[in-house]
Amino acid sequence: MADVHVIRCPSCGAMNRVPLDKVAQGLEPVCGRCQKPLPAKVKPMTVTDATFAADVERSPDPVLVDMWAPWCRPCRAMTSVVEEVAKELAGRVRVATMNVDDNPNTASRYRVMSIPTLLVFKHGKEVERIVGLAPKEQILQRVGRVAA
Repeated sequence: MADVHVIRCPSCGAMNRVPLDKVAQGLEPVCGRCQKPLPAKVKPMTVTDATFAADVERSPDPVLVDMWAPWCRPCRAMTSVVEEVAKELAGRVRVATMNVDDNPNTASRYRVMSIPTLLVFKHGKEVERIVGLAPKEQILQRVGRVAA
């Protein structure tokens, strides 16, 4: 099976499997349910307290969640690294970001005490945690083990 990226439709919320080779050919994906265009760029999705269960805990793919806050300088430094990781792991791992100031319930539930914190989920369970700044290679290695 070709590499796919799961994209949530911003219009109806349906989860869509989009073959990456079709996107590379320049084809624009549409939602299988509502037929509206899907965002095809591989970038981290934003999750909230309200969407965390659907987007992370019930994801068929492993998920890397970047817990951050806008006032946190190390968090802002990690933004480009997380975006690069999202591109490199597209189709194997979903990447998400969560602002802990706006979503205190999930941050508290997972005992996020310092930021940036990267949480890795597989089958709805946290299986890996990286606290603080980390180089892209280390993140790829640790997340890659989960995606294997």
